[in-house]
Amino acid sequence: MSPAVVVPAALAATHRTSSRGSSWIDGLPALAEQRLAAWRLRPDGAARHGMVALVLPVVRADGSPAVLKLQPVTEDTAGEPVGLRVWGGRGAVRLLEHDPDSGSMLLERLTATSLSSVDDDVAATRILAGLLARLSAVPAPPGVRRLSDIAAAMLTDVPEACAQLSDPAQRRLLEHCAGVVEELRGEAGDRLLHWDLHYDNVLAAQREPWLAIDPQPLAGDPCFELMPALHNRWDDVVATGDVAAAVRRRFEAMIEVVGLDRQRAAGWTLGRVLQNCLWDIEDGETELNDVQVAVAEALIGCGP
Repeated sequence: MSPAVVVPAALAATHRTSSRGSSWIDGLPALAEQRLAAWRLRPDGAARHGMVALVLPVVRADGSPAVLKLQPVTEDTAGEPVGLRVWGGRGAVRLLEHDPDSGSMLLERLTATSLSSVDDDVAATRILAGLLARLSAVPAPPGVRRLSDIAAAMLTDVPEACAQLSDPAQRRLLEHCAGVVEELRGEAGDRLLHWDLHYDNVLAAQREPWLAIDPQPLAGDPCFELMPALHNRWDDVVATGDVAAAVRRRFEAMIEVVGLDRQRAAGWTLGRVLQNCLWDIEDGETELNDVQVAVAEALIGCGP
């Protein structure tokens, strides 16, 4: 077997938590060989992987570099080729080929340097915000998930989630976030969102300085996109000595670049806090994450 299609142990371990994942990971070497042959690709370096996908550097028949991305088709991954096709390389990695049956994608090859490498986190935030402005400038195509539905589902889950929290103050915070989402969900927007736009999902490239990767497309309000940039690189926030002020600096940089309404942006960011906290509680947590609480407290009452 070619070393290019050996499954990394860490990737295998992630998928073997379910029978469906085990089945997919068992078939991954054969899938990789199939796609290499079908698209006339030659392996060109060591494979990389995240939690879900295997990424193989390859060379196409015409000699151009690319990457083969292999991942199972799930609710979280099915929209990726749809979004990339709509963006057409404008602010995002370019989709070269897509096999809908397996979910495999052939993508342009970017560098391994992420936006996390930019030392000044506010400067990095402004770069990310510039990409957000470009990506969300287009309407979402039919078929992608909608923020209005996500918001409705979150609100349904709040009472049970609150019952799992032992701290009354944390229950009040969760209920406050839910109240804000209730006010906003009637106008949830229709822009094409990335939904996971953080520093490590932006890579340096040759045809543009920076391009977004790994979208989970969502139709909604761009204000819902700010949270990953606020709570990632958290050590940089803490190192300032004033967490709330550092969060607000990033927040202000993003709304300035994208041109967002401050109050609405703060509200949908509290919605993102709600979403993250609900996921944690679903996983068995009985206390809210300190980082999520800190972001929420920094933005509550943030108006014009």
